[in-house]
Amino acid sequence: MSAESYSVAVFHNIHAMFRLKKVLERIGVAVKAIPTPRHISSDCGSALRFSTSRQDAVRAAVSENRLEIQGIHELDG
Repeated sequence: MSAESYSVAVFHNIHAMFRLKKVLERIGVAVKAIPTPRHISSDCGSALRFSTSRQDAVRAAVSENRLEIQGIHELDG
């Protein structure tokens, strides 16, 4: 049995995180706000975690809504 893999969207500020969270929830992408893993970034203290299988939907939402993110990173097991 394999565990689900997760990715995180990392931001320059918390306002951008809340904007993307709202967009993703509206289109049915399950997200969870988490502390940004320190090995990824120390800029903004919050990140959005989501299933790696939804990465294309997240990237499309970022692009279509002209949102600014620092990046998307896959989390290790």
